[in-house]
Amino acid sequence: MEAAPTTPRPAVRPRLDRARQAAPQVFERLRNAIIALELPPGAPLSRADLAAQFGVSSTPIRDALMRLEEEGLVDVFPQHATVVSRVDLGRAQQAHFLRQALELEIVRLLTEEHDKSLIIRLDQAIALQQQFAKAGDFEAFMTGDNDFHAQLYAAAGKQELWALVRSRSGHIDRLRRLHLPSPGKAQNIVRHHKLITRAIEARDADAAQQHLRKHLSGTLSELDTIRRQYPEYLTD
Repeated sequence: MEAAPTTPRPAVRPRLDRARQAAPQVFERLRNAIIALELPPGAPLSRADLAAQFGVSSTPIRDALMRLEEEGLVDVFPQHATVVSRVDLGRAQQAHFLRQALELEIVRLLTEEHDKSLIIRLDQAIALQQQFAKAGDFEAFMTGDNDFHAQLYAAAGKQELWALVRSRSGHIDRLRRLHLPSPGKAQNIVRHHKLITRAIEARDADAAQQHLRKHLSGTLSELDTIRRQYPEYLTD
C-alpha cells in the first residue's frame, strides 16, 4: 500500500472569531481537516481536547460533532469514543450521482445563456489551479476545484444546490483527496475544466456535458486502484 497523501496529525487551528457563533466554525474546521485527511479515518476525536484546542466550552464541540455525524464523517459511540469514519463508498457513489445529475443540467443551461464575465472567472480559477498543481499544494488545489464548480452553480442561480451538494460530498471528496496525488491526476482535472469552459463559451451543450461527465467520473473509475492502496480507509 502506498503511503497516505498526508501525514496524519492533529489539526492545529487558530482561535475562533468571537464575533461569530463557535459551533459552525468548529464544524467547518474539523470538516476541512477530515476532507484533507489531516484527520484520517479512524482518528479519535476527544471532546475535551477539541474544547481546549479551540478555546470553547463542550457545547459547540458537541454541536459540531453532531453535524459531522449527520454527514457521516464521524462515528459516535456514546459514553465511549468519537472517531473519524471510514470512507463510505455507497455514500460516495450517491453523492456522485446527485452532483452529476445537477451539473449536467447546469452546464446545459449555461451554454444557452451566460454572462461573458463567467468565462473570465472560470479561466482565472483554472489559472490558480494550475499554479497549485505545479506547487503540489493539494489542499489549495481542491479549494480551487470547488471554486470552479461553485462558479457554475452561482452563474446558473443555483447556489442553494451547491450548498446541498457540498453537504453530501464528504465521502466522495475524501476519495478524490486520496486519488489526487496520483501522477497526472491534477493536470487531468485542469484539462477537463478547460474543456468544459471552452464548450460553455462556444455554447456547445453536448460537448460541455460530455466533458463534465468524464470529469466527474474520474475518481470512481479508479476505485479498484484506490481500494488496493488504502483498504483500511474504505468501507462498502
